[in-house]
Amino acid sequence: MNPINHVAIIMDGNGRWGLKHKKSRNAGHRAGLDTVETIIKETLKSKIKYLTLYTFSTENWKRPKKEILFLFDLLENFLTKKLDELKKNGIKLKIIGEKKMLTKRLKDLLKLAEKKTSKNKKLQINLALNYGSKNEIINALKIISKSRKKISQKNIEKNLYTKNIPDPDLLIRTGNTKRLSNFLLWQLAYTEIFFEKKLWPDFNESDYKKILNTFKILKRNFGNI
Repeated sequence: MNPINHVAIIMDGNGRWGLKHKKSRNAGHRAGLDTVETIIKETLKSKIKYLTLYTFSTENWKRPKKEILFLFDLLENFLTKKLDELKKNGIKLKIIGEKKMLTKRLKDLLKLAEKKTSKNKKLQINLALNYGSKNEIINALKIISKSRKKISQKNIEKNLYTKNIPDPDLLIRTGNTKRLSNFLLWQLAYTEIFFEKKLWPDFNESDYKKILNTFKILKRNFGNI
């Protein structure tokens, strides 16, 4: 049986779900938070150590300003209400991505959340926020060049946002879309990928467990036979 140490998820389909059910994309984003909580609980139960959630990409800035503001308000409210609960449940929070473009209020809240949960060890949740994998790789190469070190796989990995985080064992993308959307391109080199037809707010505990169980019995070669 394959052990599962790290699950990465592209939570796609919130906007489409909202338009379909409530005629509002923002309603879908709000509903998607319930799924986030469900998946976090199941990840804890399954004793998986790392969960990376694609929260907001560098390309998402192209969306309407009202939707962007709503998304960040939703994140702020979630962290404000749930921070103590995350800490109590042994969850460590880490932000991966470029924080410069975020508001001071959100940056301060993220810093507080990382600090308050820094010693927790049951589960590390990596929030990919204003994250773009191509930028991440370019930034790593710039750091290496400035330090005049050799460009190698080891040195690149040392300078990614995911430094000291193991690569994902499996990636789940909901929403019936089959692409990676500039997410963890370096880290997903040998990751098993599961594309799920359901929109993110419809994805449930049973769907998640089914994928985890399927992964456990896969034959993984890593270039071997």
